[in-house]
Amino acid sequence: MHAVYLVLGSNLGDRMGYLEKALLAIKNQVGEVLQRSSVYRTASWGRTELPEYLNQVLQVQTALAPQDLLRHLQQIEADLKRTREERWGSRTIDIDILFYDSEHVSEPNLIIPHPLLQERRFVLEPLMELAPTLVHPVLGQTVGELYSHLQDTLIVEKV
Repeated sequence: MHAVYLVLGSNLGDRMGYLEKALLAIKNQVGEVLQRSSVYRTASWGRTELPEYLNQVLQVQTALAPQDLLRHLQQIEADLKRTREERWGSRTIDIDILFYDSEHVSEPNLIIPHPLLQERRFVLEPLMELAPTLVHPVLGQTVGELYSHLQDTLIVEKV
């Protein structure tokens, strides 16, 4: 079994409902959800004119290999009416893989750890709840250390 950290985000429609539907689908199709952070209301990263997001981080135990995990998560997004029209655009649900054990995956369609996680308060703030001592396998720093060096000043608040 593999320890995986995922970040969920939604900024369209019933945002909390989409997070809950994604959580249920992950439980049914991906693996056991071991932990989940609080839900956070966050400004849109990269496109600040877009509606606010709700974000949450999950720790999941899965038997899926990285590419299989990606396929399942993309299917969950599609089932929840996610469209990919523009980079950093609004979406009903977004599910990103943050960590997969302590592995580094670099493939054309998948990079793990997520290449921007250390720059995003909306990822690190909820991740701090679950795994502040988790070590980033590429950067060699804990989540707590990454958080302490964070320069992102977007507002991130618990719901």
